[in-house]
Amino acid sequence: MFRNEIKKTLVLSVPIVVGQLGQMLMSVVDNIMVGKVGTQALAAASIANSLFMLIMVVGFGLTVAVTPLTAIAYGSGKDEECGIVLRQGILLNLFFGILLCGVTYFLSECIQFLNQPPEIVDSASLYMKVLGFSMLPLMLFQSYRQFAEGVSFLKPAMIITLLANIVNILANWIFIYGNLGVAPLGLTGAGIATISSRTFMAMALMFIIIKSSKMKRFDPSLNYRKIDFSMMRRLLAIGIPAGFQYFFEVSAFSASAIMVGWMGTIPLAAHQIALNLASISFMVAMGISSAATIRVSTAVGRGDIHGTRLAGFSATLLCVVFMASAGSIFILFRFFLPTLYVSEKEVIDISATLLVIVAFFQISDGTQAVGLGILRGITDMKIPTLITLAAYWVMGLPSGYFMAFKLDMGIYGVWYGLLVSLTVSGIFMMLRFNSKSRKQVYLH
Repeated sequence: MFRNEIKKTLVLSVPIVVGQLGQMLMSVVDNIMVGKVGTQALAAASIANSLFMLIMVVGFGLTVAVTPLTAIAYGSGKDEECGIVLRQGILLNLFFGILLCGVTYFLSECIQFLNQPPEIVDSASLYMKVLGFSMLPLMLFQSYRQFAEGVSFLKPAMIITLLANIVNILANWIFIYGNLGVAPLGLTGAGIATISSRTFMAMALMFIIIKSSKMKRFDPSLNYRKIDFSMMRRLLAIGIPAGFQYFFEVSAFSASAIMVGWMGTIPLAAHQIALNLASISFMVAMGISSAATIRVSTAVGRGDIHGTRLAGFSATLLCVVFMASAGSIFILFRFFLPTLYVSEKEVIDISATLLVIVAFFQISDGTQAVGLGILRGITDMKIPTLITLAAYWVMGLPSGYFMAFKLDMGIYGVWYGLLVSLTVSGIFMMLRFNSKSRKQVYLH
C-alpha cells in the first residue's frame, strides 16, 4: 500500500518537477548569461532577484489555493465546481497581480537604502522595475497551472515551460548582448526576456486548457456568470496564509542576501551562485510537494483519513530520498558547479564552501517544503504560517546574524542560520501533520 502510494505520487510528481525545473532553468540561464557580462551585473541580479522573489512568492501563495480546492471538488465528483474555482481564482489572481506590479516598483526604489555596493544600485533597481511587468502573465499562468494540477492534467504546463526556456534563451541573446539590430541592454535585457517568456507561457497554457476536450467537463472557459464571493473567501482563506508562508521563508533568504551584501560584491556573487544551485533541488522538492497536495486533497474529497496520512508520509519519504541524493551531488561537484557562472577564483572558493552547507540542509529543506504541501492539502493554514514565521524570523535570521557578525563567521554564519530555519520548520511541519491528520479530514 505504502509502495503503491509512493508510485502514484512519483507519477504525479514527474511532470510537475520537470515544469518546476523548467522554470528554475530560466533563472539559472539568466544568471549564467548575465554572469558573462561581469561579476558586478551578477551581484546586481542577486539583490534585485532576492527582493523581487519576495513579491513573486506572495503571488505564488495566492494562486496555490486553486489546487487543493480544485482537487477536493474533483475528488468529490463536483466537476462544475472545479471550473468555478478556476474562474474566481483568475479574477482574484489578476487583481493581486496588478497590486504586486505596483509593490515591485516601490520596492525597487528602496534598494538605494539597503547599504549595498554603490556600483550595483542603479542597474539592480532598473532590472527589478522591468521584472515587475512580468507579474500579470505569471499570475495568469499560475492560475491555469494550479487548476490543471488539481485535476491531474499535468503534461501541458510541463511542455510549455520547457518551450519557454527556448523563448527565454533567444530573448536573452537578443536583449542582453544586443543581437538582430537590438542595442545591448545587459541586465535589463534579461528582464525583458523574462517578460517575453512568461507571456508565452500564460497564453499557451490558457489556449490549451480552454480548447482541450479533456477539460470540457469542468468548463474552464472565461464564461463568467457571476462573482462568487463565497468561493473567493475560500480561495483567500488558503491563498493569503500560503502567501505569508512563502513570504516569511523567501524574505529570510532575501534578508540573508542583504546581510551578505554588507560584506561586499564578491561574497554577494558567491551567495547568488550557491542560492541558485540550491534552488534547483528545491524546485524538485516543490514539485513533490505539489503532487502531495493533490494526493492529500483528493483523499480529503473522498473523506479518506487513512489515504490522507498515507499520501502525506509517502511524499515526505520520497522527497527525503531525493534531497539526500542532491546533497551528495553538491558536495562532490562543489568546485565545478560555480565555474558554470564565473571564473574568479575567490568567488568559486567561497561558493564551494557554501555548497557544503547547502548539502547539509537538503533534507530539512525538502521536509519543510512537503510539510507545507500536505498541510495545505487538508486546508490547515494558520498554525503552519506561524511556524514559518517563528522558524525563519525568530530563530534562523537572528542566529545567522549573530554567527556572521558577532562570532565573525561571515557569509558562512548567515548560511548556518538558514540551516537552523529549515530544520526547525521541517520538524514542526511534520509534527503538525501527524497530529492533525490522525483526528479527522478537514473540509471547508
